[in-house]
Amino acid sequence: MNWKRFNCCALIKTHDIPVVTMEDLRKDIAGKVRLEDKRVLAFFGVKRGDSTFLYVILGDDTISRLFITSVEFDKNTKSYRSFTPEVPSLHLFEREFYEETGIVPEGHPWLKPVRYGKDQRGRTGLIEQYPFYSMDGDEIHEVAVGPVHAGVIEPGHFRFMCHGENVYHLEIQLGYQHRGIERVLIDKMNSASGENIFFPQIAEKIAGDSAVAHTSVYASLMEILTETEIPYNAMIIRAICLELERAAVHIGDLAGIFNDVGFIMGSSTFGALRTLIINTSLLICGSRFGMGLIRAGGVNFNITREQSAQILENINTVQKKIERLIPLTMLDQPSVLTRLEGTGTVDKETARLIGMVGPAARASGVAIDIRTDYPSGMYRHYPARKIVLEKGDVFARSYIRYIEMMHSFNYIREQLEIIQEGNISEAVNNKLPADALALSMTEGWRGEIIHVAVTDDKGKLIRYKIKDPSFNNWYGLALAVRDNGISDFPLCNKSFNLSYCGHDL
Repeated sequence: MNWKRFNCCALIKTHDIPVVTMEDLRKDIAGKVRLEDKRVLAFFGVKRGDSTFLYVILGDDTISRLFITSVEFDKNTKSYRSFTPEVPSLHLFEREFYEETGIVPEGHPWLKPVRYGKDQRGRTGLIEQYPFYSMDGDEIHEVAVGPVHAGVIEPGHFRFMCHGENVYHLEIQLGYQHRGIERVLIDKMNSASGENIFFPQIAEKIAGDSAVAHTSVYASLMEILTETEIPYNAMIIRAICLELERAAVHIGDLAGIFNDVGFIMGSSTFGALRTLIINTSLLICGSRFGMGLIRAGGVNFNITREQSAQILENINTVQKKIERLIPLTMLDQPSVLTRLEGTGTVDKETARLIGMVGPAARASGVAIDIRTDYPSGMYRHYPARKIVLEKGDVFARSYIRYIEMMHSFNYIREQLEIIQEGNISEAVNNKLPADALALSMTEGWRGEIIHVAVTDDKGKLIRYKIKDPSFNNWYGLALAVRDNGISDFPLCNKSFNLSYCGHDL
């Protein structure tokens, strides 16, 4: 089978991408995923004239290489045979492709709405008509939660099938946050003129709690397309702020997990420590969430010697306190361990089959981390450490956050030792190349974030594809809740802490 091999930080011409038949792809993709351990990173359509091209990108984590191929559907093609029965990790990709193109994956076992855009092609009805799975039985009852929740979290609907307190099945309906952000990026960039054709402020809003991660991937993608080499200092600052973002959210998640088991001391202390870390991001760029920091060509803010000293003091303070708190709040607390251990388990094989990513996957024994498997930026010069646990329960998803934040602090400390006050940005060509495809990715705190851009023969964007790690992991949460008490759902949910808007886009 003909696949084009390329790197995650390299541009390829679309005419160099092989075009194969659907049957050839079918014969090959199952073997590559199931036997050669390659992973599906992207599966999306691009409209060209009367044809729709399906692009499939696989990753080989062992050699840090990507492989791409395509299939052309003419305007008369209405369907194809679904890959999902053989490659379960494609289940949501195929549903998304169907909604965007109207081409039906015949035999898909769960062909339901993903989002509810005004240009939806799937003809799958209104959000109020979602076809929930149901179970029969005199003692089976349904529990509906959302889409409106207490507090300020985003909307999503959860439908539980229960026998008493035990959850047999959870179905998660999303799509309420669909903003058409991929189309917004395309329209903005194609209609812009002059020197400013880049819009990192839009990328920041893809998922606000991952503003640094998404914007760094967007900026990197623009730099790949324009062949821009950013200054060394800019790479350092991006890495520092990405690790600050990782540590801050991990600390906040532990606070939430302690709150959900009713351990107020743990919740309060970790919540306070998170504030010091996000205020460190505020010190650098004026935003606690890292907004306004990153631009195409580098960053907007330098780190001075005084700021460097303050950052070091802050992370040292937080790291020392957390090292003392973890035994007191988690490891030596039987009441906490009883709730965390054995709850919401996803085993390694299940996590691999459904394509889970990030800390949730690593907590189940799936050893994937973009920082080490496909390193870019400072991760090429100063490698990060990949942390893998095995149990796949709430405890593992909690404890891996502790380990990762400790390594984030060490990584930031290492970067502060080499940073200098120098150039932090380069001018970027405001014209994109014609007939090009580029992919950029990084490891956000939730997992791998992937952006893909495709241009036409005039250098205009015709496709901008975003994949947030939540896209991969919502189904993992649904499986984690099975055979647990319904009262454990908030705990399982917080241990994944997935994004609604990052999924809905």
